[in-house]
Amino acid sequence: MRTYRRLEVRLKKADRNQLSGMLSGGVQPVRTVLRALALQQLNQGKSAAEVASLVPLTSKAVREIGRRYEQSGLDQALYDKQRPGAVTLLEPAERKRIIAMVCSDPPAGRARWTVRLVAEEAVKRRLVPKVGRETIRLLLLHDDLKPWREKNVERAGVDRAVRRADGGRAGDLRTPARSRRTGRLPG
Repeated sequence: MRTYRRLEVRLKKADRNQLSGMLSGGVQPVRTVLRALALQQLNQGKSAAEVASLVPLTSKAVREIGRRYEQSGLDQALYDKQRPGAVTLLEPAERKRIIAMVCSDPPAGRARWTVRLVAEEAVKRRLVPKVGRETIRLLLLHDDLKPWREKNVERAGVDRAVRRADGGRAGDLRTPARSRRTGRLPG
């Protein structure tokens, strides 16, 4: 069994005041509140095991919070370090070029765009140095494009109907709309 030295945390007056203010009101993330409560309990001289029985944290987590306070201060004890996000694989200009390509006609001999075809053509046309199918799939999903479904791609000169904002047909510009109720032309 592993034994730990007793963790003795002594909060500075400014830190105690900050914790009291934080816990007295306002919306805070649950993790932050639990860590603040653990620090207050440690400051009162309780052991990590005692604090863990009072606050829903493990004794290991309580010891880590106390150590982080001793080594780096209150902010490091309460808040997680900033984590790096995923690297963006496509620049905004590259994204626009690929979307423009998808909205155009597919290559000769192809009836429609597929995710694999978009990835291959983007590299072939030198829109991007390299791109994977999953990156293309996510790009199309994010922009709600489904080029493999013919009805979702607008072709120039094919359909002269006016489209509503929701994508449905509003009617043809060349002929007046008939009334749904009577079936007659308005006027």
